[in-house]
Amino acid sequence: VRHRIRSVYGCTLRRGILVDTTTDIGRIENVQLHCHWWSSPKLGGDWEKVRSYMTENCEAFTFGRTDWEYVTNTFVYPCKIGYHFIQTKNGAMNGQLCGIGADEAQRCIVVDAIQPMGLLITNGQLVAFKGDDPIAVVINPTCTGSVRLVNCAFWGPSVQNVVSNGKGYLSLNDCYMSSGRHNHPGRALVEASDGRIQIRGCTFATGEPSIHLKEGVKHAIVTENNGAHGVKILNEMGSRAIIANNETA
Repeated sequence: VRHRIRSVYGCTLRRGILVDTTTDIGRIENVQLHCHWWSSPKLGGDWEKVRSYMTENCEAFTFGRTDWEYVTNTFVYPCKIGYHFIQTKNGAMNGQLCGIGADEAQRCIVVDAIQPMGLLITNGQLVAFKGDDPIAVVINPTCTGSVRLVNCAFWGPSVQNVVSNGKGYLSLNDCYMSSGRHNHPGRALVEASDGRIQIRGCTFATGEPSIHLKEGVKHAIVTENNGAHGVKILNEMGSRAIIANNETA
C-alpha cells in the first residue's frame, strides 16, 4: 500500500487519519483539521461544543506500521493528541515530518513505539495547553527508537515542552522552548528519565527550570543553549552528562 493523501481540509471529532500496514512509501501532504468547519453558526454549529469534544477526544494523525512515511504541512486545532505513534500487530513507523502543527492540545506528539531509525521532525509548531497536565511531546517508556526534533517551536501555557521516558535516543536542536503559564508547577520544560539525549542550540524563553536530567538517563550532551533567564539545568546523573557553553542567568 502506497497511500497519498493530499489537500484535505475538514473537521474530525474522534480520529482523523490512521495509517497502518504501509511499506515504501506513504505520503500525507497539506492536510488541515480544524473545528471551525463544524462550528460555524451559519451551518447550525456550536463552537464551544465542537471545540470541547475535540479537545477531549480527537486524535488527529495516528501512525502504526509504515515505512518511510512522508508527512508535510499538516495541522490540527484543537485535539487530545495531535500526532500519535503506536505499535500494532503489523509493527511501528519510521519517517519524516516537516512543517507540522498542533494547537490547543493536551498532547501535540505522543510516541509509544517507532522503528529504531525513528522519527525526523522539522519545523514543528507545538502548542499544548488543554487538560490537567498539558505537555507538548511525550515519549513513553515503550519507545526504544530515535526521536529527533529540529527547528521546532513550543509555546502556549503548557506545563512542559518535552518529557522523555523512552529507552532510545532524543535529540533537540535549534528549538524554541517556552511556557508562560501562570502558577507554573516548577517542572522543567525538558525532562528525561531514561535513554540518551542531546540538546544543542536551543532557546529557553521563559523562567521555569530549563532541563531536568534524571538519574536514569544513560548519557546526555547539553551544549550551546541560551535563554532569557539563562539555562537552568538540574543534573541528577552526574558525570554521564556533558554540559558546556550554556548561558547562565
